[in-house]
Amino acid sequence: MEISAYRVAQEALTNVRRHAPGAQVDVRLDADSTWLHLSITDTGGPQRTAVPAGGQGGFGLIGLRERVEALDGALHTGPLPEGGWEVKATFRLRAPSPAQDTPAPADPPPAA
Repeated sequence: MEISAYRVAQEALTNVRRHAPGAQVDVRLDADSTWLHLSITDTGGPQRTAVPAGGQGGFGLIGLRERVEALDGALHTGPLPEGGWEVKATFRLRAPSPAQDTPAPADPPPAA
């Protein structure tokens, strides 16, 4: 999971450099007892480009989505209302314990 989180951040930052040179970037990493939340946002920059000059678009976000979902996580990407772009990944840190998944057994009926 650690490598996948690193790859999400790496791809998001590479995409900012390619598609929004000069943009401001915010990287946030938060965790609770079960989930790791990674968010990378950019301001869009003064020179937003659809495809880098002299290059081709790749399959980076598709590959990231597959990688994250294979770990029981979720990846959301898209434009922000105020401009810029957001990449959000959520990874499960650990599976819920059986006690959290199933209700407690009922007490047996009293003996007659």
